[in-house]
Amino acid sequence: QLRPPRIIDSNTTWVKAGTTIAGLLPSGPGVQQLDRPYGIYIDNTDQSIYIADYGNHRIVRWKTGATSGVIVAGNNDFRNQMEQLHNPTDVLLDKDKNFLIICDSAYQRVVRCNG
Repeated sequence: QLRPPRIIDSNTTWVKAGTTIAGLLPSGPGVQQLDRPYGIYIDNTDQSIYIADYGNHRIVRWKTGATSGVIVAGNNDFRNQMEQLHNPTDVLLDKDKNFLIICDSAYQRVVRCNG
């Protein structure tokens, strides 16, 4: 379900030093690493973050407080097969949490994956 963005008050201030919540340097293919993360989706029920891991050709779910992610779509490979991703840029979860919807940029498609 799409929702209008929240309006951020113009007087809001942000802490300059952030906290890393997903990923670990250096970039790479391990489940604790990301390679050029693009889009994210936050599941409001458990605060899991779904990350379009562009350089690793996969979607990774990170639970709050986790030290590594779980690959939920793709697998670090981009052979031209329907179950593979090639440079995903965005991800969302449908309102019933049955499907991931993924923008797969290099294959120029939008993919729906069963949960």
